[in-house]
Amino acid sequence: MAFPKILIVTTLLALSLTSINAATILSPTPAPAPAPGPGFVNLTDLFTVAGPFHTFLQLLQQTKVIETFQNQANNTDQGITIFVPKDNAFASLKKPSLKNLTSDQLKSLLLFHAIPKYYKLSEFTTLSSSSPVSTIAGGQYTLNFTDNSGSIKVNSGWANTKLSSSVYSTDPVAVYQVDKVLLPQVIFGVAPPQAPAPAPVPEASPVSDISPSSHGKGSSPKSSDSTGSSSSHRISFGIVNWLALVVASAGLMVLF
Repeated sequence: MAFPKILIVTTLLALSLTSINAATILSPTPAPAPAPGPGFVNLTDLFTVAGPFHTFLQLLQQTKVIETFQNQANNTDQGITIFVPKDNAFASLKKPSLKNLTSDQLKSLLLFHAIPKYYKLSEFTTLSSSSPVSTIAGGQYTLNFTDNSGSIKVNSGWANTKLSSSVYSTDPVAVYQVDKVLLPQVIFGVAPPQAPAPAPVPEASPVSDISPSSHGKGSSPKSSDSTGSSSSHRISFGIVNWLALVVASAGLMVLF
């Protein structure tokens, strides 16, 4: 009777161990937690707080280009890079004027201020060698970049300005401030030549304290002539006196 009990216990232990091993083998390995995605960037809030970029933001909302930028920023893998002029850049823009643009031209001008890819500041060195660079406006709306010892300049055909500061740069959104409104040649044509720099004004010669007559040929001779004339008058006067004395002496001799 003892042997069957031992056999039963041994069998139950073996089955238990087999079940444990099977559960260990078949249990799935927990998958790693997914990496957190990029945070949502509200461009309207960003342009409201920074800047001031009120004019640019107002035009974006008026043409609904802000929706295009927002979709590119948060619903694509490439991200977006935006070049934002400050309010005073629009205020100083006299010619050409934006008032005569059609709604489509104004929309293209605003789209011209963005590239459909995120670029951090250190990447503009590479970007300058691949110019011209296409913008969200597409087609011939391209920008040229140059890197001069770390100073990045943007050339739109009409405006040649620099990236004056980085407003926001976290993947997938980069926003850089520019000093001028980027005017495309597709809309405004070829930019007029810049006026030449004014010629330097010649320096005035210092006025001499010495009268010009003192440097002339007549100055010294005049003094000499004056002295000579005085001397000749004195000599003539002496001769006349001597002749008068001789005549008077001769007259006295005749009388006596």
